[in-house]
Amino acid sequence: MRTNNLGEFHIRKWYLQIEDTLANETGELADGDPVRKIVIGAALHNPYSGRFVEDLGGSVRASEALGREFGRRISDSIGNARVASYGKACLVGAAGEYEHGNALLTTVFADPVREAIGGAKSWIPSTGKRGAPGASIDIPLAHKDELYVRSHYDTISAMFPDAPNADEIVIAFAFATRGRLHARLGGPAADASHAA
Repeated sequence: MRTNNLGEFHIRKWYLQIEDTLANETGELADGDPVRKIVIGAALHNPYSGRFVEDLGGSVRASEALGREFGRRISDSIGNARVASYGKACLVGAAGEYEHGNALLTTVFADPVREAIGGAKSWIPSTGKRGAPGASIDIPLAHKDELYVRSHYDTISAMFPDAPNADEIVIAFAFATRGRLHARLGGPAADASHAA
């Protein structure tokens, strides 16, 4: 029996990935600050692995504590920078269902993260899949306050070398400090008070 170490969850491992992009793909230096992207992930035991459970409401409710811890960790890792865009994802081990991961990505989980980054108005793009340890996932990013701002549509790839085990779920949250370098596709701009 695993001992829970965060609310109703047994977390085996936390992950932190940081990348700073100083120039775009053709070598053009950043038009302003570089873009910093951060992924925070947690490998946690899936209590439903190997079985079908009709009601996943317990996971949804319990995910609030997980969201608070993700919020604390992003605040610690981002320093004085501001979050401009975000996204979330789940990787579910082979003994679980994709729905087990989705149960941990609802608004109950996300609202404490929004609060930790100083508020956010837009829904959070998400993705997920089942996978073995070391599976990669592309996490979509969009502006945290104004969803239709094209300059902030982006992605970050993440990989967790030893997770998820068959009876685990990896939950990941991704953040960026600005939109794409040299974004030039037009469309609505972010409100100046929200742009970073």
